[in-house]
Amino acid sequence: MSVDSIQIAETAPADAPEALVRWVAGVAELTQPDEIYWCDGSEAERDRLYQQMVDAGTLIKLNPDKRPNSYLARSTPSDVARVESRTFICSEREQDAGPTNNWAEPSQMKQTLATFFDGCMRGRTMYVVPFSMGPLGGNISKLGIEITDSPYVVVNMRIMTRMGAEPLAHIGAGEYWVPAVHSVGYPLVDINGNRRPDVPWPCNDEKYITHFPETREIWSFGSGYGGNALLGKKCYALRIASVLARDEGWLAEHMLILKITGPDDRTYHLTAAFPSACGKTNLAMLRPTIPGWKVETIGDDIAWMRPGADGRLYAINPEAGFFGVAPGTSEATNPTALHALDHDTIFTNVALTDDGDIWWEGMTDEPPAHLIDWQGNDWTPDSPTKAAHPNSRFTVRADQASSIADEWEDPAGVPIDVILFGGRRAHNVPLITETYDWRQGVFVGATVSSEQTAAAEGAVGSLRRDPFAMLPFCGYNMADYWAHWLRVGETLGEHAPRVFQVNWFRKDDDGRFLWPGFGDNARAIEWALRRVNGEVDADDSLNGRLPRREDLNLDGLDLTDEQLDELFALDPAAWAAEADLTEEYFAQFGDRLPAALTEELEALRRRIAEAS
Repeated sequence: MSVDSIQIAETAPADAPEALVRWVAGVAELTQPDEIYWCDGSEAERDRLYQQMVDAGTLIKLNPDKRPNSYLARSTPSDVARVESRTFICSEREQDAGPTNNWAEPSQMKQTLATFFDGCMRGRTMYVVPFSMGPLGGNISKLGIEITDSPYVVVNMRIMTRMGAEPLAHIGAGEYWVPAVHSVGYPLVDINGNRRPDVPWPCNDEKYITHFPETREIWSFGSGYGGNALLGKKCYALRIASVLARDEGWLAEHMLILKITGPDDRTYHLTAAFPSACGKTNLAMLRPTIPGWKVETIGDDIAWMRPGADGRLYAINPEAGFFGVAPGTSEATNPTALHALDHDTIFTNVALTDDGDIWWEGMTDEPPAHLIDWQGNDWTPDSPTKAAHPNSRFTVRADQASSIADEWEDPAGVPIDVILFGGRRAHNVPLITETYDWRQGVFVGATVSSEQTAAAEGAVGSLRRDPFAMLPFCGYNMADYWAHWLRVGETLGEHAPRVFQVNWFRKDDDGRFLWPGFGDNARAIEWALRRVNGEVDADDSLNGRLPRREDLNLDGLDLTDEQLDELFALDPAAWAAEADLTEEYFAQFGDRLPAALTEELEALRRRIAEAS
């Protein structure tokens, strides 16, 4: 028997406002849970849910001597990643979603969702999860409530957000909040009262991840995994927040945030947008190879940025944790991330060792002789399948990373000096280029791209565009998003951060990387910061300002003059072909494309002609 509105009102916390209680009651009436639980975010609540999931087979408690207070979850093979084909922007007008989003008419989608959410929580507990994106009370932060029937979601949201009684108190005091509803879509009782047993990872073959920009709502059905279910992450922090940012004059971005301290103790702050597989996590926890420089982490994935009273752009990390890809994380590639996982971590879809620890491909040079793979099967190095799923994850509090900056929870944010855009490019794009101004920076961000496959590297036609690394995450028309960036630049004026384009992945004719990458990426960033200080000049080129060789710190690197030439080579013919592709790419946005970007493309073509 489902709970009724009177029960909900009686069991709600005293500081839950009436509008929130009514909303919870409405969702309960639709989903028909057996009971409702309001999360307080306490350790006792967390430990109780952990034990409940261990008993249900959803979690495996790892060896406390090797990995204290850490757990392993295994999803089903049908529920292992974001489902972009089932992710919808339900704006009132299709053109407001734009050509890069899946659009659905909002009233029709609500009718569809109603059929799936009807009774979807029968036999389950409905958890009410108050949370804050960003430090509580900050002028850039935002609040939300996620309703879910997944205890796995609750414990992950506790790590990834500021969750529980404190956010609820702020909501009770009248602060704005975004409603988000999630269900795994696996009721335990049917409409006739017949009960079925639960499974370790409940989900549904039908999946919908839907966003309603005008009403600021999120509804997600059928998946229990990652950003499909942790609705504070991509759904709120990017898709809905990008709409809020457009309307309120700020930026919600798929960007890391770094604090960098130079040998003279001057500090800088940098944000960077990179598509997947372009080294974003490694940069977020960069260990510089050049003496005197220190890099600290503010955020690894998302930045919310707002103009401050002094005219500068200030950024916060709206998340409280890291939801990172496990495979490839090692002592060699990212020791900071690896050590952050020593305790109090939730692992999903990694392999289990015989002594109760975890492993994934790339973690060590040699795999263990025997493992239990991510699907619960015996695994040896001779097995034809991966031990860990390629998208297996870890969830861990951000402050467990030794690189975390003291200011990472400053509610006022940190002032941004530099914005980086990067992609994985084997040819054409130099190691680092400074854009001529903010407007060209928006053009560079709008045309960010990576080569899709090794077989196609170097072929201009193989580019996958990922503007601002926001392709799956922008909550409205991408062309309008670019126009918003241009407006923010006008607001910032002379206080705008300097914009640079980087490419760690350029290759020689034999397919070998020209740049060592990893900690040596600090060398390119050092040049960018010296440009901010006015310490060094630069040479104009067809795509921006390039470093002079004598101004790059290359001490200790084994780079030949020929390799340096190739790192910064610009082929006018190849750039002309790429400009043609950019024109074709822009055409899909029709008259929504800002005129400034068309003008930037024309300016690029003029510079190409001059360089030919």
